[in-house]
Amino acid sequence: MSIQSNERIGLFIDGSNLYASARALDFDIDYKKLLGFFKKQGCLVRAYYYTAMLDEHDYSPLRPLVDWLDYNGFTLVTKPTKEFTDASGRRKIKGNMDIELAIDVLEMAEHLDHIVLFSGDGDFRRLIEAVQRKGCRVSVVSTTRTSPPMVADELRRQADEFMDLIDLQKEIGRQGRTRTVQAVRPNESVHEEDTFEDEDYDDDFDDDMADMDDVVEPV
Repeated sequence: MSIQSNERIGLFIDGSNLYASARALDFDIDYKKLLGFFKKQGCLVRAYYYTAMLDEHDYSPLRPLVDWLDYNGFTLVTKPTKEFTDASGRRKIKGNMDIELAIDVLEMAEHLDHIVLFSGDGDFRRLIEAVQRKGCRVSVVSTTRTSPPMVADELRRQADEFMDLIDLQKEIGRQGRTRTVQAVRPNESVHEEDTFEDEDYDDDFDDDMADMDDVVEPV
């Protein structure tokens, strides 16, 4: 990734999208390594992490990850999911964070030289175009190595640089984890790590996120 050492960097991580891409590539993200990697690339100003959370009265499996990130250098942006019933009578849960991410990118653009967007959502193309007009360079991190690709073609074209997530595996991936590789399907469940440890995570709560909708959209 071509980041100059004097550039002010901002990371904007669509949490569910990043997880889905990494899962399809058969590795897990080590967020401590991810933060350290970009601190070495330039002047890291802020690292935002976006995720919707199930509005439960008792323990949420996502809470430990959110707490860990919040105490370890990330700026957390969360909101409750919304439950609804679709036309076929199925219970669905929506948790889209696009607006929150877009607002933060636009507000931070004047304080940054290089924006790194961890998402493949084509809806962000106009957002990238807007901050490029403000003088920011934008790198998109996602993957084309899945079927279908996790990144929209228009997003890749608009970005100043595209980095395939698989090429960052050695830098930001966890060691010793294996998983069956599969393409992410529309409305498939998403997942976040669920232990509150300094260097370790676990991934026990796919079932808790199984009803999530509009979190990862196919491109």
